[in-house]
Formats: sequence, structure tokens, C-alpha cells
Amino acid sequence: MFDEMSTRVCIKKGLLTVMGTHIVKFLCNNKHPFGVSMSVRSKTTSSQYVASRARDPTFEKLMDKYKNLLKVIAIQDLILANPKNPSVSVDFLSRLSQKLHLNRGATAFLRKYPHVFHIYYEPSKLQPFCRLTDAAFAVSRLEAEAINGYLPIVVERLVRILSMSASKMVPLRAIFKVWRELGLPDDFEESVISANSRIFQLCDAHEPNTHMLKLVDGHPSNGFRAAVEDWRVVECCKEECSVDRMEMRFSFKHGYPPGMRLSKNFKAKVKEWQSLPYVGPYELVNEKKKSKAGMMAIEKRAVSVVHEFLSLTVEKMVEVEKISHFRKWFGIDLNVRDLFLDHPGIFYLSTKGKRHTVFLREAYERGCLIEPNPVYDARRRLLDLVVLERRGLPAVNSKLQDSSSNEVRQEDNQQIHDLISS
Repeated sequence: MFDEMSTRVCIKKGLLTVMGTHIVKFLCNNKHPFGVSMSVRSKTTSSQYVASRARDPTFEKLMDKYKNLLKVIAIQDLILANPKNPSVSVDFLSRLSQKLHLNRGATAFLRKYPHVFHIYYEPSKLQPFCRLTDAAFAVSRLEAEAINGYLPIVVERLVRILSMSASKMVPLRAIFKVWRELGLPDDFEESVISANSRIFQLCDAHEPNTHMLKLVDGHPSNGFRAAVEDWRVVECCKEECSVDRMEMRFSFKHGYPPGMRLSKNFKAKVKEWQSLPYVGPYELVNEKKKSKAGMMAIEKRAVSVVHEFLSLTVEKMVEVEKISHFRKWFGIDLNVRDLFLDHPGIFYLSTKGKRHTVFLREAYERGCLIEPNPVYDARRRLLDLVVLERRGLPAVNSKLQDSSSNEVRQEDNQQIHDLISS
């Protein structure tokens, strides 16, 4: 009798396991599960939730280009690190291939982008070196000039970021993570922070070798209006605005990936969430409530904070890992990545290039910023050079190219021989 009962229990457990597996597979294979996943997401893993998101081909194509641009920028920074002789040895880059994610090696990567990099032989050091082409060097100077002309705006950005923190401070290492996204110059510690000592102050943290960047006591940290509030004012002034003015008070602009099916249940939840009052990113947060309404208010404020943070970046995009360094200081007690996935109408999360990057959806149209800025324009010029790859170069017969490369190699070997013998 006991053996029969245990057998039945085992069979039931097996059936439940199989049923659970089929449910998870159904949720993962369904391309548009947002109307359902909000209530069952705790049953799936985080990676399954990321995989089940609705794709936006425009952002995915943009990230296909950006993943190579980021590698180019990493090498460009190494080249420009020595202003007296802006170059770097190919051997040094080869040793960094794994860290720079150059899958086919440094030489193959450099040759893939001849509009950006120029490889030449240095007889005095008996090895090949790499420098920027004239076009790429001109773009880097253009970006530096744009950043230097942008300093007053950068100061305000830092003040806004510190103002979103309840303590009016954030770790300096967190700012280092996003210095490029914020349009800060390379020497921002001196040119921005030290040069504005009446606004910013560096102080020691409780952790060793860590500094905190904070607003000077008495400096005004309120009175800022969030970017979403500017959008609401514009929308309310439109004659064709179909949204009720009272609903618009707490709304965010929404736009979804093409082809994404929105269920009635999902639309109702979005409408309910839009009407929820919340505390703005620059307002003080009251004591947290554990009720359902309190948790929804916490979530909506978290959305407003990351929305404002993305609005302050040059390209309205940032890696999720980088923005996670500000969670504690912005009072966000939620998983930031899941927050982006829960609101696909406001944010778009891409996983291209072995990194998770979030975009502010409303800031883009057809893969470009709607309101570009000089720093963004300079970076897009570099992206254009990267996208060109080997196009635009004179066509050369492959056999002639091979023979010419062999001749160059023989000349290099002869130079090495002559130098050693002398």
C-alpha cells in the first residue's frame, strides 16, 4: 500500500514538472508576453525574461554598428593616451585582444577599418605600429572641441545627477563609469570639479581609496524640472491632444516596437499606471510603504529617475551595468534591468555586443536622435567611418594584393636584417 502511494506521488510530481516546463517554454516562445508576464515573471528566470522581450529592428541595427564602434573607441583612447606620439604598437594591442573582444586578433580588426586606423612599420623599434587616419583624427579633435564648448551644460548635468540623490552625493567611481555618456572631458576632475569648487566638493568615503562627489552645502539643488515634465507641457498645448489633461499630469510618452501586439489587459494596466501619482526625480522621498499602492509608487518614481538620467546623457543611452552603480544613491530598490523590461513603451533594452544597453525610446526616430547635439554629431561621424569598413578604397586584384603584401613583408625583413647587422 505504501509503495503504491509513493508511486502515485512520484507520477504526480513528474507530471507537474513536465507541465511547469511546458508553461515556461510557452512564455519564452511567445514573442509578445507582456500582458501575461507581469503576473508570472517570478516563475521564470531573468535570462528568460530578457529573451522573451519584443525586438525592435531599428535599435537592433543601430547596436550592430555600435558594438564595433565601442571597440574602435577603446583602441582610439589607447592611441590618444600619448599626445606627443599618438600611436600604439600592434603587438601591444594583440596582447589586449581578449580584453578588447577582438575575436580575430588585433591586426585583422585594424585592417577591417582602414578609414580609422593606419598601420605602419617603425624601423627604430623593429615592429609595426598603429595610428589614426587623418579623417579619424579630425573627428576626435571635433569631439574634443564640442566637449570643451559644452562645459557649462556638463556642470548643470552633474548638479542634476547629485540633486537626484537624497544625500546630494554619489561615489566618484560611479561618475567615472559614465563620464563619456555624460559628455565629460578626460580631465573632468580638474576642468569640471576642481574648477567649480563653489559647486562641487570631493570628500572621503567610508571605503578605502574611494571619494564621494557632493554638492557644496547651501548650493540650490531644487527647482529643476524633469524632461518628462517638459514633454507634458508641450503635449497639453497641442490642439489635437486626445489625452485628458488630468491624466497627462503623471504620464510618460509611450511607443512600442513595430508588430508588438498589445492585449486589452496590458493596455488597461498601462493606463492605470500612467494615472498613478508619484514623486519626481528631484523631490524628496517620503517613508516607503509596503502596500501594493506604495510599491507601485516606488516603481513609478524609479522610472522617473532613470528616465531623467537617460535624458541627461549625450546619446540618450547607457549600459545597464553602469547605471546600476547609482541605484543605492538614487533610492532605487528594484532590479534596474527588469524595470526597463517592464516598461517597453518607455525604454528599449538591447543585448547586442555581449552587453545590455538601454535606450530612451522617445529620444530616437529611425535610429537617430531627434534633437542631436554637437558631441553626438561628432561621434556619429566616427560611426560613419566605422560603418564604411573597407568600402571607398580603390579596388585591387587579390593576387596583386597578395604579391604586394609579400613584397612589403620582404622589404621589412630586409630592413630588420640591415639594422641588426649594422
